[in-house]
Amino acid sequence: MNMVESKMNCAQSVLTAFCEELELDKATALKLSRGFGGGMGRTGKTCGAVTGAFMVIGLSESKTAREGVEAVYAWIQEFTRRFNGRYGSTECTELIGCDLSNAEGLSRARGEGVFTKICPDIVKSAVEILEQIR
Repeated sequence: MNMVESKMNCAQSVLTAFCEELELDKATALKLSRGFGGGMGRTGKTCGAVTGAFMVIGLSESKTAREGVEAVYAWIQEFTRRFNGRYGSTECTELIGCDLSNAEGLSRARGEGVFTKICPDIVKSAVEILEQIR
């Protein structure tokens, strides 16, 4: 999965990795998740790989509506626990060491190759954690 060449953000990369399994149209998945890159619209907040994982969890099957909510919350909490165990944070700015909410931080991230050196590993980890907990 080469997210940089495909022009996908981290949320899109995670969500589309599960399109077939979730019976989700890839074009819809790309549209749904496009605003979540860069820590949610380049605000540097929650990492796109994390928000993409939360979308996957939310779309996963459950037995009843109430059980579904409880299962989703439990899976999200477990995902977050494991992700934090690997990275110490779910915040984009902390994970990549650049604040994407301003032009200087975005320029630095691009110049240092953050999107090719750091983000793909984070996406891969998010997918791996999802595969383990679901």
